[in-house]
Order: sequence, then structure tokens, then C-alpha cells
Amino acid sequence: MRICSLFAGIGGIDLAFVQAGCTVVWANECDHAACETYRYNFPGHTLIEADIQRVVVNDIPDFDILTAGFPCQPFSVCGRQEGFADRRGNLFYEIVRVLEAKKPPVLFLENVANLVEHDNGRTFNVIYSELARLGYYVRYFVADAYEYGIPQHRTRTYIVGFSNREACERFAFPEKRPLEKHIVDVIDLNAKAMPNLYFKCDSPKYKRLNAFIKDTYQIYRFSDYGIQASKDGISFTLKANMGTWYDRVPIVKDKYGIRIITPMECLSLQGYPKAFRYPKTITSRDAYKQAGNTVCVPLVKEIADRIMRVSC
Repeated sequence: MRICSLFAGIGGIDLAFVQAGCTVVWANECDHAACETYRYNFPGHTLIEADIQRVVVNDIPDFDILTAGFPCQPFSVCGRQEGFADRRGNLFYEIVRVLEAKKPPVLFLENVANLVEHDNGRTFNVIYSELARLGYYVRYFVADAYEYGIPQHRTRTYIVGFSNREACERFAFPEKRPLEKHIVDVIDLNAKAMPNLYFKCDSPKYKRLNAFIKDTYQIYRFSDYGIQASKDGISFTLKANMGTWYDRVPIVKDKYGIRIITPMECLSLQGYPKAFRYPKTITSRDAYKQAGNTVCVPLVKEIADRIMRVSC
């Protein structure tokens, strides 16, 4: 099935649907650094680097599934929660614009968990009503990635829509299952990282961390409330602000010292394969931001698999 990917980022959703057997025929992203990472990993994809509001819909080829991880900041509990009053919140209507013109049989949307609660549910009601107006039968669920095989607490809203009612009725989201992988299965604490990632032994932060860390199987971070430790070998939610404040990058204690985790380890905690890489042109700041902005690939892939079963 052919994919049109809006707000593609570095291509996490695209990767998941490609793994499920789909073909991305057109993608759009406005962030230049994200586009660099996308093109590096998907050299054969057509990626249009532009503001979605400037895209001419007739320039988009025909496709079967629209995917979009549309901007989440207007709805996140970590932001101002201005919703549709925020310009980025109104970008949902760009999805509507494409759906109205192209009428694909299937859609897949991803956003923060708070999307369904924002403004006492009125925001989600608008989204649901718009999709129903366009003729889509809609299913959605809110899922924490650790309950679906990924050692990270990352709760997101997933929305699937079908123009075919029978396909929608046959579709089912993945079921929860026990977690088999934990932080230490993803991050190699026996491998030495780049020297600049380690805290110096005579620094105040190192001394605070060294006194606090009792369990090397957990992950740690500085927060507004001091040092926090993860539980049960499950990572905190990786956030885009890792690229703004290095204090927000998670921390581990390995056999060589105490350090922040690498951008590649962040991608591993999102379920990305090792073959996915950052180009050398990407700064560490942008790499961390991109890792926090993307999706948990294996969970999206499971949903994509289930979409394919009822659509093909």
C-alpha cells in the first residue's frame, strides 16, 4: 500500500509502515535538520521540505494511507496546552485539507496522550467529528510503550480511520504483553562511550550522581525536583527538550563512569534498528531533539501490520 507521510520528522512512522510492507510515495517535513536525517536513511523517498501550508495538494501523488505525527506541543501537558489557539494546533486542518482532496481509504495519526483529555475532551471531539464528516470510521487508543515491548514510558494517542466500515470493525489495536527487554538490554553498560559524555569525577554533578545512584540497572536524570531514578528498568519518556538542555538527557552509570546516554541509544530506546543512523552533518543538539520527537517504531509497526491485514 502507498503511503503519504505528513509531518514526517526523521521518518519513524514511515519506517514502521515500510517494515510492514508499505511504500512511501510522498513525504513532507519543514524542519531542515530532520529532513537531513530522513534523506540519509531513506534516499529513495520523495521528501518535500516545505511548510505544509504551502503544499499544493494536486502535487501529491495518489496514495492509500495518510500518516501524520502532527505537532503535539499545543496539546501536551508539558506545554501551554493552547490547542487550536496555537498555530501548530491548527495544522491538524492541513491533514483535513489533504484528506478532502485525495480521499485515501485509510489514515493513521499519532499525538500525545493528553490529546483526548485536552480542553475537557472538546479538542478530540473536533478531530473525531472532522474525520467522521469526511466519511471515516475511527478507532483510537492511548498506549504506554512499555506495555507493548519497549522499555520506555511513552504514552501516546493513536488514531486509525477507514473509509470502509467493515475494515474498521475488523481492525483491532495490539494487546498488552509482559515486557521482556529492559534498559540494560538496549544500552550496553560495558561499552565505553565518547569521553565528552562522561561527567568529570571532580565536578559537583558527578559527586551528586555518584552518591545518589545505587542501582546501575536503572536510568537517571536531573529534573526540576532534583535527581530522579527510573523503576523496573524502564526509561523515562524521551523528550525533544533533550536537545535544548543537556541536563534533560537521561544518565547511566557504566563500568567507565557516569554519563549521559548517546543519541543512538535514545533511538534504540525508541525501537529503531541499528542500521538507522544520523548523518555527520547533524549536531548532537539536533540529534537529541529528533530522538525525543519521534515515535516508538515497533508499536507503530504492529498497528501498521494490523491495518494491512484488514485493508489488503
